[in-house]
Amino acid sequence: MAADQITRIKTTERASAIVINNGIVYLSGQVAEDPDADIQEQTRSTLAKVDALLAEAGSDRSHLLSATIYLRDIANHFAMMNEVWNDWVPTGHGPARACVEAHMARPTLLVEICVTAAVSD
Repeated sequence: MAADQITRIKTTERASAIVINNGIVYLSGQVAEDPDADIQEQTRSTLAKVDALLAEAGSDRSHLLSATIYLRDIANHFAMMNEVWNDWVPTGHGPARACVEAHMARPTLLVEICVTAAVSD
């Protein structure tokens, strides 16, 4: 891929689910399939979507560079989300990460995750 070539995948009028440039994969924020599930199931579901998008982009969770995690209620959900997150991230491959409390697009959404990763070799 040429250095100035930008690849956009699953693009709508508002956003792309995946953008690839210079060997870096940028994913849009992902949320759970079932917004009525608890925080741990929403986190698992969200990370499964991240896995699928990374695979489509030619990457995987061992190539994570950064992650931003948005929680609806950080005081009550941080520890439970981290239990799922810690099982998902491969040992020794933790990305630079931020986790913040945020208002969500829908009140039933408890977590949104946005990651950046390197393309696999």
